[in-house]
Amino acid sequence: MSTSTTQGVATENAMPKFKKKSFINYHSKNKKSQWKSLKQIVTYERSLPWSEDAVIYSSLNPPPSFYPAKKYSDISGLIGLYTDPETKIRYHNSEEYITVKNLPMDLRAGYLQLRGATNIVG
Repeated sequence: MSTSTTQGVATENAMPKFKKKSFINYHSKNKKSQWKSLKQIVTYERSLPWSEDAVIYSSLNPPPSFYPAKKYSDISGLIGLYTDPETKIRYHNSEEYITVKNLPMDLRAGYLQLRGATNIVG
């Protein structure tokens, strides 16, 4: 080997990995790199053999929020600013209130059951 090629190899090894030609060529060939969804990442993490005290994405338990839970309308899914005192159904505006008042009792009970409100007032 000549001195110029030896110096070229030495400078190639001294460079950071992301600046090496082999690294750049590798990524330019694979332009269609796919992003993994969170579900795929969690499934992959579960399949690996982890120790008991290892911290992985699915084992993180955040503390409870200091903010109150948002309440959404049972009819439209918008933020439910109001609640009907008789039926306990949440609604967003006056048009939805009219709809709530005209609902039959079985549909009112169905909306409350979907939301998970167990106290169905009759």
